[in-house]
Amino acid sequence: MPNPNKKQRLSVYLEPGVARALAEYAARRAQSRSLVAEAAIASFLSPDVAERQEAALTKRLDQLDRRMARLERDLGIAVETLAVFVRFWLTTNPPLPEPAQAAARAKAGERYDAFVAALGRRLAKGPKLGQEISEDVPGEPSNE
Repeated sequence: MPNPNKKQRLSVYLEPGVARALAEYAARRAQSRSLVAEAAIASFLSPDVAERQEAALTKRLDQLDRRMARLERDLGIAVETLAVFVRFWLTTNPPLPEPAQAAARAKAGERYDAFVAALGRRLAKGPKLGQEISEDVPGEPSNE
C-alpha cells in the first residue's frame, strides 16, 4: 500500500523553451527543477491566485493614477504660467506705432531665437519649474 505522505512522481512534456527556462531558473536559484515546478503548480492551483493577481493589478493602477495626477498638476501649472505671462505682457506692452512695427518684427525674430536657445539650455540642465514649485503649497480656492 503506497504511503499517502510520500511525494508522487509525475511526468510531463514541456516545450523546449519552457524546459530551458525552467532549468535556467532552477540553476539560478540553486534548486531542483522538480522543486521549482512543484512551487509553480502549487501557486497556479492556489485558490488565492486570483486575489494576488487582482492586488498586483490594483497596485499598478494606483501607480498609474498617481502619475496621471502629477501630469494633470504639471499641465495645470504650465497653462497658468502661460496665462499669467500673456496677461502681463498684454497689459504692460502698448501696441507699437506703424513705422516701428517693421523694426520690431525683425528684432522679434532674434529675441525668439534667443528665447528658444535659453529654453533648450534650461530643459537640458534643470531644475524644472514644476520641481521648483512645492507640491504641498495649497492652491487658492477657485470660484468655479
